[in-house]
Amino acid sequence: MAQWESWSAFWDMGGAAFFVWGSYGVTFALMALELVLVLRRRKDTVTRLLRWRRAVGKDSARKAGASVPVMESET
Repeated sequence: MAQWESWSAFWDMGGAAFFVWGSYGVTFALMALELVLVLRRRKDTVTRLLRWRRAVGKDSARKAGASVPVMESET
């Protein structure tokens, strides 16, 4: 920390602290929101795929008499 005389000067950022720390805060909040949305979307997608697999598996097993392929997550 050779550029700053003290910690208070560092946190003040030469009068631009509101913009500097505000931009860090907004960036962090948006990244956290993106993570939450991605995880929620993944959960919904996995649920829909498993539901689809069960529905297709029942129909194809009745029609063809074949076994249903196993997904990678179930091995």
